[in-house]
Order: sequence, then structure tokens, then C-alpha cells
Amino acid sequence: MRKDKKVKELIPTNDRVIRTALRAILKDNFEENNQSNKHHLKIFEEFGVGHGIARIDMAVINGIMHGYEIKSDRDTLKRLSDQMNEYNAVFDKVTLVVGKSHLYNAINIIPDWWGIMIAKIVKNKKIAFNTIREADYNPEQKGVSIARLLWREEALKILEEKNKAVGFHSKPRSLIYEELANVLDEETLKNKVKNILLISREDWRSDVQLM
Repeated sequence: MRKDKKVKELIPTNDRVIRTALRAILKDNFEENNQSNKHHLKIFEEFGVGHGIARIDMAVINGIMHGYEIKSDRDTLKRLSDQMNEYNAVFDKVTLVVGKSHLYNAINIIPDWWGIMIAKIVKNKKIAFNTIREADYNPEQKGVSIARLLWREEALKILEEKNKAVGFHSKPRSLIYEELANVLDEETLKNKVKNILLISREDWRSDVQLM
């Protein structure tokens, strides 16, 4: 009996089961902690940043932009360093959700402000999460990277509202995003982007409708 129990505890996790369980727990926690409806919630899966250079497994948009990257026991950490650079430029907070086999290697890769959660299979093949470290606020965000979460026309509209769009309607989108990051301070820009994501996007990925 002991041997059988041990085998069950060592069942490797996979991305699909972690993702399903994580989405459910994030939604439940949000509803429990926001009874007054102070914030709205949207959860995007496979959320593209850098116009599709990287996709984080789950992005939670409410009072902040919080990214969750999943590395199950069946995954590797080979791409994590490159992905990390893109996520750091955009999200207010980031949490890495790992299978137990990746914990110690992952800690040596990610910044100390990233949160860490372990996902493991317990009784009835359900996923349990254990928070090792809460995510702190990101000191590495970049305004132009945040601006790139917008579609071209959305960015232009904001410039028009600020009377800063003259000469930019025919410009490449890269220049439009740079101008937007120059016109707005970072906090204002983040709030604009969050509001657009919450209100205007359904089943959206940021590498769609870039033109």
C-alpha cells in the first residue's frame, strides 16, 4: 500500500490539467476577494506579447496585469529565459507555476520579484497548488512594450484624444507605439491598456489584427 501511494504522489503534471485547475482557482479567488465588484476580471489564455514573440500561458487582467507561466513536469525550462525578458517588459506581476521537478532550477532562473507556485497531483487526480513565493510588483516594465498590446487603430485613437496624432496615421506601427509611450506616463498608459483589454476584447490574442 505504501508503494502504491508513493507512485500516485509522483504522477507527473501536464500543461492542460494545470491550466484548467489554475483558471478555476484564479476565478474563485477573484470573486471571493472582490465582492464589491471594485474591479472586473478577464482571463486570457495564450496571451501574446511583443506581437507574438512570446505567449504567456495565462494573463489575468483586473486591477493589475498579472501573467502566469506554466512549466509542468512534462515541460522543459529551455525557453524560460527568453520568455522572461518579454514578460518582464509588460506585466505588473508574474507568477511561475511549476511541477515539483522544476522548482529548484526555476528559482535560479527567474527574478526574485516573480511569484512561484508548485502544482502537483493529489487525491482523485486533482491538482493542488502550493504558493512558495508571492509575486511582487515588477520594476522592469517598458512603456513601449505595454503600448504594443494595443492594436494600431487603438493606439492612434489615444494619440488623437491627446491631439498628438498629426502625421502618424501613415507611420509604421512601431513609431506609433513609441510616440504613445512618450506622450503618456507609464501608469496612465497601463490603465488605458487595461481598460481596453477588459472592455473591448473577446477571445483575443495580441498577435491578431495588428494592422
